[in-house]
Amino acid sequence: MTTVRLRRVYEPATVQDGTRVLVDRVWPRGLTKDAARLSHWEKDVAPSTELRKWYGHESDKFPEFKRRYETELQEPTRAAALERLRALAAKGPLTLLTATKDLPHSQAAILVDHVST
Repeated sequence: MTTVRLRRVYEPATVQDGTRVLVDRVWPRGLTKDAARLSHWEKDVAPSTELRKWYGHESDKFPEFKRRYETELQEPTRAAALERLRALAAKGPLTLLTATKDLPHSQAAILVDHVST
């Protein structure tokens, strides 16, 4: 079975992380590329700027955000990025990284479900 984890990009990398992929469109503030210890940055899978700004990490908007984001994931560029994540997960442990503090209400949490299926 595929292991897909969700972590904040600011947390130290661990051996259990396997392949580490940042799934945010915007680079995390105050973090150097060396410190992030990324395998990939898959910004094409992130929500559109418009959707991200509309959501504003307001958890009461999460159900509608999820619906809109899942629609966006069907667009060719995002669908291709999602397939790349699935391919990485098929090879071994995959950790999706985000700068978001509220992990359960993030696009990365939605992606975990989509990559794991």
